[in-house]
Amino acid sequence: MKGTKGGLLASFDHLDTTVAAIENLRAAGIKGITAYAPYPDHHIEQALGYKESPVRIFTLVGGVTGAATGFAFTIFSVQDWPMLVGGKPLLSIPAYVVIAFELTILFGALATVIGLFINARVPKFAPLVVYDPEFSSGRYGLRVDAPPGREAEARRILEEQEPAELRGEEAAHA
Repeated sequence: MKGTKGGLLASFDHLDTTVAAIENLRAAGIKGITAYAPYPDHHIEQALGYKESPVRIFTLVGGVTGAATGFAFTIFSVQDWPMLVGGKPLLSIPAYVVIAFELTILFGALATVIGLFINARVPKFAPLVVYDPEFSSGRYGLRVDAPPGREAEARRILEEQEPAELRGEEAAHA
């Protein structure tokens, strides 16, 4: 397929050999690795070097912003339209907690969704990568975009783990 860079697609029968291949590729300095699995597995995530998700920071910032907005909104509105009821003070914080709580939840939820889209890089406008349906039915897969001149090294590292199938990306598109 024109316009796509070459790569390798390896199919493995076992999780251990997939993780070993990822670790060996990363040890060799090859970073363009995409893993496919029939179910989520933390061993693959650890081998790929994934850290904790930064989405929780988006949620925290959204929640704090919502709480501050809730208190600010109620305080500024009571200063613009003062209403004395029963001799209570104008700035009675306990009465404003409900609005602050609701805006904390709203802003936190919206920030979480925004953070999810940003970190998942959705929507993707790049063409879809090659995928083998067997990755959904029990096999593990690795797609490796080796830097120019290191394709042979990446192929050798993958072959050391004895994949069930190893092919170049051009052959996988057919």
